[in-house]
Amino acid sequence: MRLDLEQPVRARIVTPEFPEFPIRPTLRYRAAEPFAVHIDFPAHVSADEDGVTWTFARSLLEEGLDGAAGVGDVRIQPCGRSRTVVEFHAPHDMAVIRFGTASLRRFLQRSYAVVEPGREDLGPELDHCLMSLLDGV
Repeated sequence: MRLDLEQPVRARIVTPEFPEFPIRPTLRYRAAEPFAVHIDFPAHVSADEDGVTWTFARSLLEEGLDGAAGVGDVRIQPCGRSRTVVEFHAPHDMAVIRFGTASLRRFLQRSYAVVEPGREDLGPELDHCLMSLLDGV
């Protein structure tokens, strides 16, 4: 069974000042982090040209494909029938990226093949840490 999933996708950065331009981020999911999805953006679209990765809940992606979701740094909502907009909020800036909904749904379905929803488990390490933390309580 494959424990990691990577899927390059097509997307567009949306800004009010400039025309939209295409980018090619990579969606990632790892069995070792069953509640999280990652989006890796290429270096040429990051402020420091080192690339950037955003990490957020897989459940947020799932919710955002069907309706507005998120109140923090990452917000997701449908934009018509075939597009989904993801907003990334940083302390002094915001980026809006438009994805094809079908690509995001395909990635989500593929992540379910790695770890089924409801079967996420953080493993014995978390249990051990919690036992140590709560010892004597």
